[in-house]
Amino acid sequence: MSGDLPLNINIKEPRWDQGTFMGRAQHFFMVTDPRNVLLSSEVLEDARVTVENYRLGIVKPGLTEDQLWRAKYIYDSAFHPDTGEKMLLIGRMSAQVPMNMTITGCMLTFYRTAPAVVFWQWVNQSFNAIVNYTNRSGDAPITVNQLGAAYVSATTGAVVTALGLKALTKSLPAIMGRFVPFAAVAAANCINIPFMRQRELKYGIPVTDAEGKRLGESSKAAQQAIVQVVVSRIGMAVPAMAIPPVIMNALEKKAFMKRFPVLNAPVQVGLVGLCLVFATPLCCALFPQKSSMKVSSLELELQERIRQNNPHITTVYFNKGL
Repeated sequence: MSGDLPLNINIKEPRWDQGTFMGRAQHFFMVTDPRNVLLSSEVLEDARVTVENYRLGIVKPGLTEDQLWRAKYIYDSAFHPDTGEKMLLIGRMSAQVPMNMTITGCMLTFYRTAPAVVFWQWVNQSFNAIVNYTNRSGDAPITVNQLGAAYVSATTGAVVTALGLKALTKSLPAIMGRFVPFAAVAAANCINIPFMRQRELKYGIPVTDAEGKRLGESSKAAQQAIVQVVVSRIGMAVPAMAIPPVIMNALEKKAFMKRFPVLNAPVQVGLVGLCLVFATPLCCALFPQKSSMKVSSLELELQERIRQNNPHITTVYFNKGL
């Protein structure tokens, strides 16, 4: 070993305590940091070499613990955790804020005509499909049929919801129409995520004890995981799609906005971006990544198996996904 950095730092786990909301928030602020999108291929490669060498017991001379953790988060932001391949740029978690601020800002700006509603809902669901494909599991990959079914269903759900609510809000105050895109996005998430994870709902997801020993697969755990992810995804959209419409409704009455209507879209995108910078990591942190549930809430067959082989276990754990 060269260098003074110890080899017992567990870089397989997040740096901060994931048992607390603040620890999870710090972790996801690093994971979703949009500045990582701007990193060069050389910086990404250097981070990959640093992390992989450390796992092999090779420490670069002069490497500090802070530099190691920085390399770990850069590596995690660009390389698939299962395959190790470099992920598509716009599908990375670090691209969530810049991509979503642009798409969401445009959805909130161009909501007055049916063609604009259809187009931007389609763009949003196309982006979601790219994110889901880029972050697919290497052990249980999403099939093309699953991806296609989820894409078509979510896009249809979003468009139908948006157009239906748009028709209903014609007789209501103008500001109500501004919230139609949010309702469409919420509906699409409720369709898209269960479709993308239908295999988990059918066959279950792995549940473990506190030490990580696999105890079986549970569909009940999958249901809880998917509900938590849907709540988090909708939560991310609330500030970005609820606060800017109220602000823009007031600003558009001002003389300078009436004089320069071209500012509408840039201002809207900027407001959405400001909300997403904080909403994305904070909503990802709402639930622990390593979620849990009581053994008594599992399927009866799995309950019996766990009680026979591990009678002392009362709680099981599982990865909820993102």
